[in-house]
Amino acid sequence: MKLEKIVTISGNIRLLSGLHIGGGDVAMKIGGIDREVIKHPVTGKPYIPGSSLKGKVRSLLEWREGLVGYNIDAKGKGRPTDATRDYDANEEARQRAVRIAKLFGNGKTVEDEKMAKELGVTRVRFADAVLTPEFENKPRSELSEVKFENSIDRITSRADNPRQTERVPGGTVFDFEITLKRFEGDGDELVELLLRGLRLLEMDALGGSGSRGYGRVKFEKLTMDGESIQPRFEAIEPFEG
Repeated sequence: MKLEKIVTISGNIRLLSGLHIGGGDVAMKIGGIDREVIKHPVTGKPYIPGSSLKGKVRSLLEWREGLVGYNIDAKGKGRPTDATRDYDANEEARQRAVRIAKLFGNGKTVEDEKMAKELGVTRVRFADAVLTPEFENKPRSELSEVKFENSIDRITSRADNPRQTERVPGGTVFDFEITLKRFEGDGDELVELLLRGLRLLEMDALGGSGSRGYGRVKFEKLTMDGESIQPRFEAIEPFEG
């Protein structure tokens, strides 16, 4: 395979609602926050892990492409798309799986040499999204909020199990960058697939508690190799085609 180009897509991620991506708390302090957001270990300020962006975009595309039902393991868990499956002899579904695997990597190690050559290496890389300079200069106290939540007892209608969840406030803006390796023989379909995934993410949610309104995002000031693609991006209809 000959690497012809590395495409760079960059821009801003604006939070339209509070975002919670957990920081993997080991223990909760008495009177402290139950669920903290992930923060940079040096600056103590929030960021969005590239793995969170990649995982959510991939998952949404797998649902959109109708591949999730083919990739359920023996324990009933949905696994990342594996292009080596036969997809019940559905060649169209297999080709959709191949595109996903080319972009994000295959869900399992590929033993077959012919298939390995067809897929090649993972094309896409999601960098961690960091605060824009405007927000990086804000004090840490302005970069998080605590939301109090509880569940409702269905019989008594009383609030139970109060908890505190830390969020990055809506309106916060992050810089992000995605790079995409383009090999000889690759067409524009992988770039289009990636942009479709980002549009799907705008329609869904990033991070935890999306069903409760968390994690709504908007991609702004999008460029590809330095040229604006914002109008092209906004014109994408994720459920067409």
